[in-house]
Amino acid sequence: MGRMRILTGLVVAAIVATALGGVASAADSKEALTATDVGVSPTEIHIGVIADTGSSLAPGLFQGSVDGVQGWAKWRNANGGLAGRKVVVDVFDSGLDASKARNAIIDACAKDLALVGTSAIFVANVNDMIGCPDKSGAATGLPDYPVLTTEVAHQCSTVSFPINPPLLDCATRTQSPQTYHTSVGAPQWLLAKYGKKALHGVYVYPSDLKASHDSWIPQYKARQDLGITQDGTFDVSARAPQSAFTPIVQTMKEKGSTYAIQGGTANVMIALMKEAKLQGVNTVKAWECTLQCYDDTILAAPETEGLYVDLLFLPFDEVKSNKMLANFVKYVGKDKADGFSAQAWAAAELFGESVQKVVDEKGDNGVTRSALLAATKTITDFDAGGMIGTLDVSTRRPSNCTAITQVKGGKFVRVFPKKAGTFSCDDSREVAVKVDVPSS
Repeated sequence: MGRMRILTGLVVAAIVATALGGVASAADSKEALTATDVGVSPTEIHIGVIADTGSSLAPGLFQGSVDGVQGWAKWRNANGGLAGRKVVVDVFDSGLDASKARNAIIDACAKDLALVGTSAIFVANVNDMIGCPDKSGAATGLPDYPVLTTEVAHQCSTVSFPINPPLLDCATRTQSPQTYHTSVGAPQWLLAKYGKKALHGVYVYPSDLKASHDSWIPQYKARQDLGITQDGTFDVSARAPQSAFTPIVQTMKEKGSTYAIQGGTANVMIALMKEAKLQGVNTVKAWECTLQCYDDTILAAPETEGLYVDLLFLPFDEVKSNKMLANFVKYVGKDKADGFSAQAWAAAELFGESVQKVVDEKGDNGVTRSALLAATKTITDFDAGGMIGTLDVSTRRPSNCTAITQVKGGKFVRVFPKKAGTFSCDDSREVAVKVDVPSS
């Protein structure tokens, strides 16, 4: 479990718009259902989920993504399926291996209508995805609705619609510097709470995977541009011993740091806050972490009291305020609900809405890869029934919505916005950051 949490943090880095009554069924149609494309038979729609689950280094690493898609399929099938057909999920284990990930794409191309909820770190080659032939042999491409896109090639794939869009503006990927679009809702709120000149501190990068490290460069620069100046920048492995945090905390002590953020795993956040407590650092006003710290291990550590955790999806204890969240928890299971299963569920609902748009326009027998890709490109305000912040899928830009929780008394307590089941969304929170990230 320790190794699993370690690797999960390396890739750090939430969706329905149609009501159940809008789901078409065979009984509603006078037309006999036919096999319309790869993965679509008269009775079933096959989708594939690729996830790093079987590696001996981190068994079950992204099992949450598999659980999320499978839970969504159970819910959909219990409420009429899609286009009058049952949804069937094919699972592919990419095993933290680039070759396995590519082979999984090839296999899915041959049997599935689309990829949904994929969470594989090493998708470095997307040629087989983009050039995937449809039933007629045309290189239409394999529609892809992933949770993770760590490699630039995957981030900029023309057939991929990530539920957690990359920050990189792909039109600038070969430029120097590149342009990144990122939301600054959480740091803006912290500055409003504590004062524009009140926060300065340390920025801690995850060092185990270059892609993960580099993804934080534009996010940290955006915070610094807002005025949260840095007292020091550090690279830390998720496997680092407690002693590795001593120089970080010493810098905080010397500078009187009032802020600290880290982009790695939950256990890194725990170690950092524990070391700060051991050394008597009491100047920090805002400890910040993102969704990787929405984890029970954080709540089990008394040193994390006061930690702010920014979320892209609703807190799981708010099931009474959102029907889709309640469906997610019910069909995935409380014991399997985590950040990856939540985002995979949302990715599956993005796929589901896209299919429904095709059905509304072309009927149950109009579902093809080509029609699906065209439909997804028109979606501009997706929020998975309010379960995640509103996303403009057509632009592939990150959401400008946020919900902030704080660890209080062993619980994640919503602090912004105050009302359960809501997000704070504002276009002004999106900033463009120009920075040269070598791996891009």
